[in-house]
Amino acid sequence: MPEGMETQSAEVETFAFQAEIAQLMSLIINTFYSNKEIFLRELISNSSDALDKIRYESLTDPSKLDSGKELYIKIIPNKSEGTLTIIDTGIGMTKADLVNNLGTIAKSGTKAFMEALQAGADISMIGQFGVGFYSCYLVADRVTVHSKHNDDEQYVWESAAGGSFTIRSDHGEPLGRGTKIVLHVKEDLADFMEESKIKEVVKKHSQFIGYPIKLVVEKEREKELSDDEAEEEKKDEDEKPKIEDESQKHIYYITGENRDQVSNSSFVERVKKRGFEVVYMTEPIDEYVVQQMREYDGKTLVSVTKEGLELPEDEEEKKKREEDKVKFEGLCKVMKNILDNKVEKVVVSNRLVESPCCIVTAQYGWSANMERIMKAQALRDTSTMGYMAAKKHLEINPDHSIVETLRSKADADKNDKAVKDLVVLLYETALLSSGFALDEPQVHASRIYRMIKLGLGIDEEEPAQIEESSAGDVPPLEGADDDASRMEEVD
Repeated sequence: MPEGMETQSAEVETFAFQAEIAQLMSLIINTFYSNKEIFLRELISNSSDALDKIRYESLTDPSKLDSGKELYIKIIPNKSEGTLTIIDTGIGMTKADLVNNLGTIAKSGTKAFMEALQAGADISMIGQFGVGFYSCYLVADRVTVHSKHNDDEQYVWESAAGGSFTIRSDHGEPLGRGTKIVLHVKEDLADFMEESKIKEVVKKHSQFIGYPIKLVVEKEREKELSDDEAEEEKKDEDEKPKIEDESQKHIYYITGENRDQVSNSSFVERVKKRGFEVVYMTEPIDEYVVQQMREYDGKTLVSVTKEGLELPEDEEEKKKREEDKVKFEGLCKVMKNILDNKVEKVVVSNRLVESPCCIVTAQYGWSANMERIMKAQALRDTSTMGYMAAKKHLEINPDHSIVETLRSKADADKNDKAVKDLVVLLYETALLSSGFALDEPQVHASRIYRMIKLGLGIDEEEPAQIEESSAGDVPPLEGADDDASRMEEVD
């Protein structure tokens, strides 16, 4: 019969604690120590040691981890049952380990630690003497240890610190491998089962442990609401953003620098005329959000600044749009040839009402606002600027007088220099109104100044030929007399 065993049955074996251990436990239980939180540090430290042992063994025998490859420590507070559980997937203990390590064989430092305590030493030094496990009785009146070693069955060790402990086979939930310590926490120390307290202690004493420490917490609780709470919840639901017009199948949005800019943008003209709502996004973070959030409340998010905008149309509107495509097909080709590689294509727009044209971007490229944000980044990755920079599409408004007059001139003579001048001015102006920056603002400014002179009837010889613009082979404006007559025709 093993030393210290008092009674034995088929299921439960009872052992007496070794005398020095019993004295130590009595000292811990019956003496007031304010620094009770160190129990968690000691148990986590023991778990870390157990994990180290199985990891070292697996270096020479990988099959040791067949019973569980993930190495971690888990803490589970259960306030309803008054327990705090610490689980590790370490090496575990055999039945003999439980008997010897947790009660019948005194550690070499047990007596030295008791003497140190009686001399006034801090209880937090308990781990230095190899008896840190017993610190759990600082907060628990009963402790249960479930353990499974690869070389033995699963057993349970239990003690209420009354001078003895029991060992029995564990037919409960299998651990696979490792140890589970269940502390039945004293009623006046229930704060050690609070999530915030556990996090505080772990962060204070165990933040450098080399294994993941998982804390299991309750995220949701069902509870019966009072009338006031139910009314408040209903109010919150009512205040949730909703689209009032049932015919609006998508959530339209526009990004930009400020509210005035986006609300007056040419991109929202047709959408607002339809009576649809548009979400104004004016924070830089919004650009990153819409890249990930494709829908909200069952509706797809659609940018009004990108190609492919589809709005509800009746048969008459569809017919007119198809007719406009045919009618302005020649002008679109002329404008594309003039602007060359500055735009990918020129098409008839379905989003403009008052503006003659706008610049939209490809579906998966950057918007004008995103391009502005990226160019402002001091540490931006310049390699992405080439393929992510906005691919520009010029859309023209077939109902605008400028576009209609331009079509007539292009149909009459596609090589008309006035057409080329006006196309470049329209393009550069559309860039600005669509949120883009000009590559050569001074060239654009010079063009505008000359147009102002012509409008004021100032007839003077230009001091120098204006540098050719970056829009391609676009000649400068013609002489004052010719340009004045052309402006009258456009008007």
